[in-house]
Amino acid sequence: MSKKTTRKYMLALPLTAITLAVSSAYAAPVVGPSDLSFYDATPVAGGNHGDLIAYRSTTVNVGDDTLGTKAWTVKYQSTNSKGTSNVVTGTVIVPTDAWTGAGPRPIMSYAVGTHGLAQPCAPSFQLNKGTDYEAANIRAALKAGYAVLVSDYQGYTNNSVPTYLAGASQGHAVLDIVRAATQLTDAGLTATAKTVIWGYSQGGQSAAWAGQLKSTYTPSMNLVGVAAGGVPADFVTTADVLDGSAGASFLFAGIIGLSQEYPDLIPINSLTNPVGQTTIARGKTECVFEALFDLMNHNLAEYTLNNQSLHQIEINTPSTVTAMKAQDLGGDKVSVPLYQYHGQADEFIPLNQAYLLKRKYCAKFSDVTFDLFPSEHIATQFQGAKYALGWLGDRLAGTATKGSCSSTLPDPVSTANPGGGNFIVSLKSWPLTASVGLKTLAQTVYMPAASSFTADTDITAKTLKGSLFVPDFKQSLKILGIGSQVGMRITPVGDTTGTATLDNNGILKVHGAAYADITITSLSGIPFGDCKTQTPVKFPLDFEGPVSSLGNGGLTFTGSTSFPMIKGCIISGILSAFMSGSGQTYSFTVAPPAPVRY
Repeated sequence: MSKKTTRKYMLALPLTAITLAVSSAYAAPVVGPSDLSFYDATPVAGGNHGDLIAYRSTTVNVGDDTLGTKAWTVKYQSTNSKGTSNVVTGTVIVPTDAWTGAGPRPIMSYAVGTHGLAQPCAPSFQLNKGTDYEAANIRAALKAGYAVLVSDYQGYTNNSVPTYLAGASQGHAVLDIVRAATQLTDAGLTATAKTVIWGYSQGGQSAAWAGQLKSTYTPSMNLVGVAAGGVPADFVTTADVLDGSAGASFLFAGIIGLSQEYPDLIPINSLTNPVGQTTIARGKTECVFEALFDLMNHNLAEYTLNNQSLHQIEINTPSTVTAMKAQDLGGDKVSVPLYQYHGQADEFIPLNQAYLLKRKYCAKFSDVTFDLFPSEHIATQFQGAKYALGWLGDRLAGTATKGSCSSTLPDPVSTANPGGGNFIVSLKSWPLTASVGLKTLAQTVYMPAASSFTADTDITAKTLKGSLFVPDFKQSLKILGIGSQVGMRITPVGDTTGTATLDNNGILKVHGAAYADITITSLSGIPFGDCKTQTPVKFPLDFEGPVSSLGNGGLTFTGSTSFPMIKGCIISGILSAFMSGSGQTYSFTVAPPAPVRY
């Protein structure tokens, strides 16, 4: 086989088995320095992928002060997409509570999604500061008893640039941190522990790559399940959707990342114009949300030499296509049960290529489960969390799964907003759990289970517009000590409106109000006419919290309001005396609907 043929083969079928010679010069892991020099990518003088090079104690903040953990920043040996040894950093987090399950404490290699190209964006930095937007998922895994390992992936070491979206490199890093963590004496982790891998978006790509590589790269690992969501399985198809869309920053970062991994195939300096050079330099300093808004709806042609479009570059410089196609998934099977999930309205990572991946995997083995969630990309990351974690827990327990490869449902159809517009998160008939505390009666009214909330949250325009739906219902209340069935109708007045923003740390802020007329339709089954609040009731809707709240329990709005006088019927005075006035409390929680299994 010629050198040229060998090179093409490695790109088309990235490395699946690597054996590195053990050198007598290889040193045992050491306690690393406390300053930034820990991130020096010290050349490895031998050893194997997964060898721990250095470690140091650290603290992590995942949003729960009651959750006891011990943690380490680690530096370990791994392998890039072309088979060359590299140095990768990451974080090992172990709950301090004793593991009471069967066997040794289980391990989760948590593959993060896009964090940005600047070194301070790396998970090991963000977890230490308490600003990692994926903290809710990591926290849930820790509470489930896992030791959670979070690789930074290649390129967050000093004087480096992340090889963002280089699939095999990411898969190797996700696998190698498991072996590295077992070399931490004080972590108490064993190489035989049951292990799972979970990731979404870039992390879903990494998890799927790790699943494909595991059988030959780390054959002794006791891997029992992989969960991969929002997977960019077809790079060229995904790039075409991202170009000029709200997610243009992911394409731009991907090109920068792949140019680091394959500089001979993507000669980025000779492909970009001065504006592109400036934008590349800026992109290397930005984290994910800052870059998202910075490059939203920009076309790649703005930054290329002679303003070539993405398709023109693919034609004029075909080596770029070679590099992109080397990241495609589905060429090998995942050797353990796989949970794959996606958002039907995903505007960044197209649904059709993700479902095609499911079909490719199902053609190789039948244990693939695919769930479809109703929402966009970012919302689905957190809506799918409890399902992914529950599914992985079943694999940990040894529960059998047959997957959904035999599903007879027609292929799902995307409901994504068209590209090139604003960044909109749509809540379409999300279940609404709502209650109102009546101050004078000291009783609570619960709205029926069929209540829902629909809204378009335009993050670009920073606006919220939606509507409540509450069916007519009856509530048991005691009035003057007498139990009565009170018929009620809550009728929205106008739209629910307000503002919605997402800051660079992934904090979602919503401020608005919903207005509704409240009508008492009957008392103990007896209608009394139009017993309605004289003016609409205002329910302020204020929320501030991590974007993960879109999935983990939903958005909860609480507060107090005033009920106007009730007019229009012969018992208005009585009803007003007991139900009107200030100090009425309320709680509204909107949570995503359940997924559909395909």
